[in-house]
Amino acid sequence: MRFSIATAVAFALVGGGTADPVPGVSPAEVVRAVDAGKSFDIDKLVQTSPILPKPEIVLLIDVTGSMAGTIENIKTNLKSVIETVTTDQPAAKFAVVSFGDLADPNGFTVHQDLTSNVGALQTAVDNLKAEAGGDTAEDWIYALHKVATGSVSFSDDSTSSRIVVLVGDATSHDPSGGISLGQAIDDVTKAKIRVIGVDVGGLDSDGKAHEVTSATGGIIIGSDAKDVSAAIVSGLKALDVTIKPSIVSCDDGLSLHFSPSDKTVNSGSSATFLENVKVASSATKGASLTCTVEFLVDGVPGGPTFVQKVIVQVNNPDSCFTCDPHPGKNKCHITTSCTPTPYGTMCLTRPGLKADGADDDDTSVQWRLNWNVPGHEHRIAVKPGTSSNTLCSFEHVGNDICKEVSVAKCKPVALNDLGQHGNGQNENGNQNMNEDQKVMGNGDL
Repeated sequence: MRFSIATAVAFALVGGGTADPVPGVSPAEVVRAVDAGKSFDIDKLVQTSPILPKPEIVLLIDVTGSMAGTIENIKTNLKSVIETVTTDQPAAKFAVVSFGDLADPNGFTVHQDLTSNVGALQTAVDNLKAEAGGDTAEDWIYALHKVATGSVSFSDDSTSSRIVVLVGDATSHDPSGGISLGQAIDDVTKAKIRVIGVDVGGLDSDGKAHEVTSATGGIIIGSDAKDVSAAIVSGLKALDVTIKPSIVSCDDGLSLHFSPSDKTVNSGSSATFLENVKVASSATKGASLTCTVEFLVDGVPGGPTFVQKVIVQVNNPDSCFTCDPHPGKNKCHITTSCTPTPYGTMCLTRPGLKADGADDDDTSVQWRLNWNVPGHEHRIAVKPGTSSNTLCSFEHVGNDICKEVSVAKCKPVALNDLGQHGNGQNENGNQNMNEDQKVMGNGDL
């Protein structure tokens, strides 16, 4: 990919009036109540950062005689470049490396290894001098080889994004210092380095630079001396990134599947996934199960905002709570009434209303009664203490009103007087039943 100088400057200047979207995954946490053996889907959006996470950026600069104007621009604007990058990625590090003709004293030099020390980086750049360079071609093929094989101290490739910004105005000798173009490409790809070419003249005059950037997932930015710093920033913001969900942990009985398994987008844009969450038929009823997923950006952790949790409360169909209508023992919310049913006295909602803030299929909170008596087909019972002011869906009318709420098949149980045991058991683990909570019929819930 090649950008023109105009495009480069536009990339560097864009966003002055509008805040960038916050990078990370959305929704970051999902909590659902689901029956064992069931599944559900979640639409996931992952917003990427304009610059790759934890970048380690090597400024690889041609210092032959024709590069004087370019070098002066970098000296003047280096702090601005660093500030732009670290605003987006505070953990960013930079290195300053120069190259020229190997026949000259300035053939290859590491002026500053990777650091976040702005003063040290500025000093390294200030010491660059444009001189020598007897012929047209330089030796950046050799320089890439050296950077990729140990001359720069990159961090572990699984925790950082390795980037080389190759700034020059001429092609390279090939071979260069005994290193062929093919060997250099192998070196940088094995080292998982992305190469950005900033062409201020003839860097890609014979296509070699394009071969390198294409093989490494990089880009070539066309520029001139006065805009080279803007071009560097533009290149850093124009890389494609691959987003891949990685399951960190998942409780037994819960599994996740993502479609697609990964997605490549431009840095700064978003990727969408369909996440399928499945609860095993063998999952323990009443259990709380959790999966944690990290969305990797080019294989590198994007940070805390790229981590999501899926929490599933496995419905317990044996927890249809009854209520005690006696004074002082009635725990039903004021929006419901403790009413006799064929299955015990339960907290019934008013006709056409259901529980507030509960999923329609969460039978641990609300459930529809299988009550085949005219006028009662739609009745909904809720766990004692549950407020119920939410209108049922308008999609269902008549005897089908509130049909979106699941019918639960369960035995009536009751909360203890304190209303604190969600499994309908007392402190000794026994079900709370009394004469006023007997089953009043043979129907199923």
